[in-house]
Amino acid sequence: MNILFFTKKRGGSNLVVLSTVRVAVLALGALVVLPAVFLYAGYQLGLSESALSPTDLEVAIQTELDEQQLVVAEAARTAQENINALALRLGKLQAHVMRIDALGQRLTKMAKLETGEFDFEHAPAQGGPLETEGIAMSVPDFLKSLDELSAQLEDRGKQMAVLETMMMSRNLQAEVMPAGRPVNRGWLSSYYGLRTDPFSGRRVHHSGVDFAGRLGSDVVSVAAGVVTFAGKRSGYGNLVEINHGNGYVTRYGHSRKILVKVGDTVKKGQVIAEMGTTGRSTGPHVHFEVLLNGRAVNPKRYVMSVPR
Repeated sequence: MNILFFTKKRGGSNLVVLSTVRVAVLALGALVVLPAVFLYAGYQLGLSESALSPTDLEVAIQTELDEQQLVVAEAARTAQENINALALRLGKLQAHVMRIDALGQRLTKMAKLETGEFDFEHAPAQGGPLETEGIAMSVPDFLKSLDELSAQLEDRGKQMAVLETMMMSRNLQAEVMPAGRPVNRGWLSSYYGLRTDPFSGRRVHHSGVDFAGRLGSDVVSVAAGVVTFAGKRSGYGNLVEINHGNGYVTRYGHSRKILVKVGDTVKKGQVIAEMGTTGRSTGPHVHFEVLLNGRAVNPKRYVMSVPR
């Protein structure tokens, strides 16, 4: 292959003869060098375009900081929601505990237990060796434990409420059941049944028992109930009659002074009159009767019963 070069020197031309091999080498060199040149030029151009000015760099950093702040704020909000949920459940548990403590204190008093036997104002004593290893509890596990504890407390509270109702009913029955003596001080002076009448000398039926004592000493109700009569009645003098329900009625006769009136509710052991000698009486005493379904019964079993 012949290539003709023209030069300006001397107005002539030079003839250069290139073989086929030389032409191939030159072509291959051009194929290798030219792309490399273009790549280098493009790389330099890219560097010049990607280089940020100080202002652009500050904007980029601020944008990244804003995004990180949003992430932190979201994490803080989630954590606060979890804390609020825990605080709410803790408040409910505290309310359950306070309710159970109040019930426990009432039940302790109703059962007449010693103060130190069941102390609902302090946590029960616990102890044991120190364990060096423990199991970490996750938040879901912790919340599940709180739910289970809350359910247990709710169940125990309901059980204690039922127990309180049962004890109140039992105590109410004990309160309205005649039991004990109708006087705080005095002695049994006459029994129920046949006896010699102190006025006629005949053998007659005595429908109650008599307790003698000092004039003006206390006469007390042997059970809770409602006063159905308070006044004078033939043979009884000043009489108090109390209805206790379940068919029980008690009478207290010969009082010097009556301290209650019809319609009053009285408690077991409440002073209702002063011992006297009104009516058919030979001295200061109280005539005590127990009626069951309208018929007088022997008060002995009720007098001998220990008031609960």
